[in-house]
Amino acid sequence: MKFDDEKFDVAAVVAGAWAPSRYGPDDVLGTYNEVTDQKRADALAMLDLTRPIRTYSMGDGIWPGYPAFADREFAQTLVVAGYDPGEGFEGLIASGTEGLGVSKLGYSEERVSYTFNMSSKINGFTHAAVDGTFYNGHQGADLARTEGVTAMDVPSWGPPLLTRGLMIDVAAYVADTTGDVESNQAGLPRLMDRHRITVEQIEGAIERQELPEPEPGDALCLRTGWISLTREDPERFLAASPGPWIAENKWLAFHRPALVSTDSWMWGVFDFEATGGWVSAGHQIMLVKEGIRMAESMSCEEVAAAGVDRFVFCHSPFRAKGSTSCSSPPMAIANPPGANPPEEPS
Repeated sequence: MKFDDEKFDVAAVVAGAWAPSRYGPDDVLGTYNEVTDQKRADALAMLDLTRPIRTYSMGDGIWPGYPAFADREFAQTLVVAGYDPGEGFEGLIASGTEGLGVSKLGYSEERVSYTFNMSSKINGFTHAAVDGTFYNGHQGADLARTEGVTAMDVPSWGPPLLTRGLMIDVAAYVADTTGDVESNQAGLPRLMDRHRITVEQIEGAIERQELPEPEPGDALCLRTGWISLTREDPERFLAASPGPWIAENKWLAFHRPALVSTDSWMWGVFDFEATGGWVSAGHQIMLVKEGIRMAESMSCEEVAAAGVDRFVFCHSPFRAKGSTSCSSPPMAIANPPGANPPEEPS
């Protein structure tokens, strides 16, 4: 099947061309519908219980100054009580510095201000629209309230996600073919600025890694290596993201994955000249038309360093009422390559 960069008709979408979705007019799950009991069982069956099993974080972490789009920021202040925090402390002291009660309890906690849409996150269907039209024809005026959205928020995503995950290492494929990459500080390949990922590169990476054919309900995780720049060069991380464009979104959507992810800060190539002024059309295709959630800044560095490219993908969302996206990171569970079962005691 041929996949091209033909753009959608905005007026037609607003008039209802993308509604109802393939899952029905009242659906809020999208391709999470594809993650059946059998799909979960098949994912767990990937694990060989006679061999070591390891877990890998797919989150990047967050800190004050974390590179983020526009006015998004992370701020954290420490709050202490029941002990003296020492000179130079500019946080908050609650209930004084004397220990509480007979046992002289002291404690620490934090006050945090940020958006769920920064660092490693999964975007829901209310994150992107086409001229005010969201997934399944929902209208922005009906969804938006001061305290959050009225429908399709994170608590509506259903049970925690457990499915097969495939890490498609596009950076490694490009390194082996054109060589148009650089190495990060860990020695892993990273795509160059504004690299347009192509369908051929995705298919080539799958073939190179001998990955199975993507199936409905999979988590398809593209690795560009870009996430390492959050520490190495934060300004560049935001300025020149590599990623897929329209044809690649169509190819991915054809396989009906539960979600797609990238390790760059945005889903798509950040190059307005190359995209002809279209802004985040991949968001609109995936979230509004196809009902496919997309993750951004999703780190594949731990699995790549371990030589793991197929795994059990697990995500339990932080169920903030009215929220549009979720920044609780997923994890991967896999048998590490070459790890032998423990020897029986003699």
